[in-house]
Amino acid sequence: MLGNLRGNAHSQKLTALYSVAALVSLVGLADSIYLTTEHLSGRSVKCTIVSGCSEVLSSPYATVQGVPLALIGAIAYFSAFSLATLAVFDNKLAGSLLTILVVLMFLTTLWLFYLQAFVIGHFCQFCLLSAIVTTILTVLVLIARR
Repeated sequence: MLGNLRGNAHSQKLTALYSVAALVSLVGLADSIYLTTEHLSGRSVKCTIVSGCSEVLSSPYATVQGVPLALIGAIAYFSAFSLATLAVFDNKLAGSLLTILVVLMFLTTLWLFYLQAFVIGHFCQFCLLSAIVTTILTVLVLIARR
């Protein structure tokens, strides 16, 4: 009986962690979709908190082989949302794939933060939001995997 209670509490904790991860990934998805549409339409993104959006988003690092980095981010966030949703329903493979994905996203985030700070010399508030979202996702998923 006690084993069942512990197992049930653990299952509820995992469900909560993966549910929050799915919701958080939607914030990153919205951010990435916004940046992708602005990039593809040729409009300049206006920063309201920091003043480096144009410099960051027009840098050579904003695209990968002509593909907007924000579009790659949108795909990553959509994948994270999908995998977290599957993990809520106790799909072990989804949980494992989500762990790999968010670790790759986090490593990419560290690289992009470095580029903003030391190469471009400007920060983009939307990129910083993405970095925060990715960091939160990473923490949630690593706690769930423990």
